[in-house]
Amino acid sequence: MNKIDVLVGKRIRARRHAMGLSQTELGEAIGVKFQQIQKYETGANRVSASRLWAVAEKLGVDVVYFFEGIRRDEEALGKEQDPVDKMEFLSDRDAIEMMELYRKLPQSQRAAVLAFMRSMTVEQDGNKLSVAN
Repeated sequence: MNKIDVLVGKRIRARRHAMGLSQTELGEAIGVKFQQIQKYETGANRVSASRLWAVAEKLGVDVVYFFEGIRRDEEALGKEQDPVDKMEFLSDRDAIEMMELYRKLPQSQRAAVLAFMRSMTVEQDGNKLSVAN
């Protein structure tokens, strides 16, 4: 399995979930069986360019959506580099729900929630965790 294929598959799954579509519905829309969608989503099968285009159209996103935020690990310079998915949180249902709820808050409450979350992100050794850019 290619790591990029796995990351693209995760994006397909996350967007499909966000839209409330089943694998069967997506498969029917692009002309494949739900088993093929399963293989795309796990990265077991590579999605061809034309099929990815069809998936993007059905899911209401531009094709670049499936690659946004995927970067080389900058800390691994000079070594063989695995792709790092900076948008992996999109495959976490709780994270998506948290973002949706956060966006519904007035600005004053958003600031308080963000400050609270920052205060909770302390590693074991006392160093603050940082969000990768």
